[in-house]
Amino acid sequence: MKKLIIHSDGGARGNPGPAAIGVVIETDDKEVLEEISEYIGESTNNIAEYTAVLRGLQVLKARYGKETTDLEIDWKLDSELVVKQLAGEYKVKNPGLRSIFLEIQDLRAHFPKLSLSHVRREENKEADRLVNEALDKEAKK
Repeated sequence: MKKLIIHSDGGARGNPGPAAIGVVIETDDKEVLEEISEYIGESTNNIAEYTAVLRGLQVLKARYGKETTDLEIDWKLDSELVVKQLAGEYKVKNPGLRSIFLEIQDLRAHFPKLSLSHVRREENKEADRLVNEALDKEAKK
């Protein structure tokens, strides 16, 4: 069984404002397999956080196909709200988040050994760096 550690982050400057996502996919011995740094347009922090999770799941599904059921995934986010909503502890009331939430839940069915955990911002620096890189790159256009 392959174990992966995922760090994801999303952010918007202005909230709402220019937004981006960052995702780091690595092995449990810290080998970075993939980094995602994408500008997603005008959005909110919460939508960006959700979009980062969605994009990470999409990349994992494309990369591992049917083998996703064999992956043990420890997913770390610095958004406690997103972790608790995806765990079913909090309701998703925002209609904009609801559609992304449902897409994520559909994809999660392919990853039975996926756990989500809330971490402090300083433990999510690499994903945050990718968010800021995408935002800075877009600002220079």
